[in-house]
Amino acid sequence: MTSPLDALGTGKYLLLTTLRRDGTPVSTPVWLVPDTDTLLVITQADSGKVRRIRSNPAVTVAPCDARGRPSGPAVDAVAELLDDAETSRARSLISHRYGLLGRLLMWRGRRTPQIGIRIRPAAAAGRP
Repeated sequence: MTSPLDALGTGKYLLLTTLRRDGTPVSTPVWLVPDTDTLLVITQADSGKVRRIRSNPAVTVAPCDARGRPSGPAVDAVAELLDDAETSRARSLISHRYGLLGRLLMWRGRRTPQIGIRIRPAAAAGRP
């Protein structure tokens, strides 16, 4: 059985849309790496998207370009913040996938705290 996220894992950028407490969507393009039937991303630990995910893990994801312009349909998903060990693994996978630029950004990220995010399809996470 294929995951609704499988096609998204082949792209270079992912448009991650989180929700503010008032329901306003906030979209951000991020790098991603497929991991079995989920997607992994890395972001700064103090970013707005992390605060919004802590408040409401329901997100949507869509393929996009580097500027965040969607290039396909959005998929309902659930985001989970990763612990330090899983974040380190996600950093390594993203660094490997994006080559020199990925290694540079992951190295730079060692000076600012980062956190990994696992994205699962909404149906697999128990949402209707």
